[in-house]
Amino acid sequence: MAALDPIKTAIRSPRGGASAAVLVLVVACAVFAPLLAPYAYDIQNLPAANTEPGGTHWMGTDEFGRDLFSRIIYGARTSLTVAVSAISISVAAGLTLGAMAGYFGGAFDRAVTAVVDLTWSFPEILIALILIAIIGPGLQSTMVAISIAYLAQFTRLTRAQIMALKNETYVEATTNLGAGHFHIIFRHLLPNALTPVIVAGMLATGDAIILEATLGFFGLGAQPPTPSWGAMMSSGTAQIFIAPWIIIFPGLAIAMTVIAINLFGDALIEALDIRNRLRSS
Repeated sequence: MAALDPIKTAIRSPRGGASAAVLVLVVACAVFAPLLAPYAYDIQNLPAANTEPGGTHWMGTDEFGRDLFSRIIYGARTSLTVAVSAISISVAAGLTLGAMAGYFGGAFDRAVTAVVDLTWSFPEILIALILIAIIGPGLQSTMVAISIAYLAQFTRLTRAQIMALKNETYVEATTNLGAGHFHIIFRHLLPNALTPVIVAGMLATGDAIILEATLGFFGLGAQPPTPSWGAMMSSGTAQIFIAPWIIIFPGLAIAMTVIAINLFGDALIEALDIRNRLRSS
């Protein structure tokens, strides 16, 4: 229960509470999309194409007559699944690589640092575009590309935390008691280095949603008819003067979700007092 105290503190703040409510709404849309969507996301109705927002279609329809509100709800499932899965993989890999590099040092540390610094020097979108060009478009390709694009961030952060912690007295005492290297890393060092990395992962999830939408906008993410906020905005550019709602509502969904993630992340950082802890380490 003590692990949940910072989350409760963050939610009690006005900023954290409001952003948490938005995130709960977005997650509920993603999980219960079949129950909440009034129409199927892939059913076309050409006579109703580009219908203005109204009583029958709350957010209007797209160029194929598909209900935009239903597609945005299903788009939340696509964006959250890709972003959360990709960042989770990236965090897990970054924790492992960063912990081992920071603890063992030597040639392994130099090799990991060289690769990480090389990828860190390129924007995430460029890395993702290169990877998708190699492995092909699609949701799984997007997930892999995003996870690799953000790997350097978590590896560097974990490595810095481990290097600051490995000389602590409790680590020396554990070593003297005969504990092995991996026992020290995964039982003593990583739990103490985990919090900043998890918070960074949450903030990176917002960036990953934008990256997934960007790739979808270019037609490299989710393929039709699977709804994606970025792909919906891309199709809306051709209809911007005829049916501007096709691009406006998915854009608002992206902005609302990303802003909520960032605001809750900031509230959580304040609750955990991470900035002061990093300055003092």
